[in-house]
Amino acid sequence: MSQFPDLAADHKTSAAQDIAEILIVPGLRNSGPGHWQSWFEKQLPATRRVEQADWETTCLSDWAARVRQAIDAAAAPVWIVAHSFGCLASVTAAFNRPQDIRGALLVAPADPHRFGEPTALLEERLDFPSLVVASTTDPWVRNEVARRWADAWGSAFLSIGDAGHINVDSGHGPWPDGLALFEKLRRTGRR
Repeated sequence: MSQFPDLAADHKTSAAQDIAEILIVPGLRNSGPGHWQSWFEKQLPATRRVEQADWETTCLSDWAARVRQAIDAAAAPVWIVAHSFGCLASVTAAFNRPQDIRGALLVAPADPHRFGEPTALLEERLDFPSLVVASTTDPWVRNEVARRWADAWGSAFLSIGDAGHINVDSGHGPWPDGLALFEKLRRTGRR
């Protein structure tokens, strides 16, 4: 696993020149207007939220299919900004579309065991730069579990300490530090 500062150092690009679409992939119950993902949508050009048929019920295969559809609808490779269960859906979709993804910011990934999802399908390396951001006080995934998934995916890992589930409830509406992490990841992107 690479450390964040060394993330795919051989894939330098300029975020300003990167006109790829950004897919926002929320978790359970969607990300409301005060959530950092909604704030990202207002800050970043060319963003599109991946909509789920049912925001109250998680089904990894269904959610991943929606992410794949959004990737397929894009005119060029995309960036993914996912949160919680949206991380699992994004990673699952990414295994089938690695050439169509420039990179992924995976924030507070849900523990698939908590949702009764099989883990064998998630245990592959991603073929693009990615960063898992986790918290030491996340009620949905223990920090060491998030780190284990980052290792499995070949993602850089960053623990931001006591930050809860990195959502509105934990004070993460506008999240400039998260946006800076995403911009840093974009500068390391592929192709």
